[in-house]
Amino acid sequence: MDRSQESHKGENGIVAVVGGSSDMHGAPLFSALAAEASGVDLVHVLLPHCHAEVAKSSSLNFQVHPFAGDELNAKDTEAILKQLASVDCAVLGPGIAHGNTSSIRALEAIIEGAVCPLVLDAAALQPTTLSLIQNKTVVLTPHLGELERMGLRPEMIGDVAAQNKVTLFLKGPIDQIALPTGEVKSIEGGNAGLSVGGTGDALAGLIAGLIGQKMAPAKACMIAGELMKKAGEELFGDMGFAFRTKDLIDQIPSLLSKTHNKNV
Repeated sequence: MDRSQESHKGENGIVAVVGGSSDMHGAPLFSALAAEASGVDLVHVLLPHCHAEVAKSSSLNFQVHPFAGDELNAKDTEAILKQLASVDCAVLGPGIAHGNTSSIRALEAIIEGAVCPLVLDAAALQPTTLSLIQNKTVVLTPHLGELERMGLRPEMIGDVAAQNKVTLFLKGPIDQIALPTGEVKSIEGGNAGLSVGGTGDALAGLIAGLIGQKMAPAKACMIAGELMKKAGEELFGDMGFAFRTKDLIDQIPSLLSKTHNKNV
């Protein structure tokens, strides 16, 4: 993507990822690695204290901010909201424990209080989510089960996106992206290897990385969806269905350079 030769560190995108729980460290790191692979200048990773060291070892560029403990809770919200006030986009939800009521309540408070553009995934997709995002720039990235948890059906996504002025990316064999206008676009391609754990987390991070570099949310969703399916197709030729989410993330820089950098 184009950027000024005179730009300085931080001017080409700052992304934060808030996620993880005591037994789930990979999800927020997949999001962070995908955001990094999109080309942003800085990535802040906010995750459980017990996973701080693995986060630091995942990338020397990550700025790691551990929770107070090993699960997100209310005492973390003030520091997290302060951090989010200085970023260009944030991913919220990957790896947060669905059954931990205090973590979900803290996550809802962060969603409601955040002032930056948001990509909401996984545990951030709750029956209450739509009531928390009014007048915010938001992308929702549910799979079918998460959409149902929100109390929605696939045929509703266009109306929901229009009513709430958000972009809704319904993940599936054929992705459906509902725009704030109510229009719904589809992305075909990919293969069954994309069912491997973590691909949705990586997608959320890639979308956030593109938004952090000043791309409109709807366009970021279209490009990220197309790129993830293309990465799966290319990896299948060499690895069959044995590729991992990290392999997909490693494809992002070259695919962005080849297919989109001249057009965004």
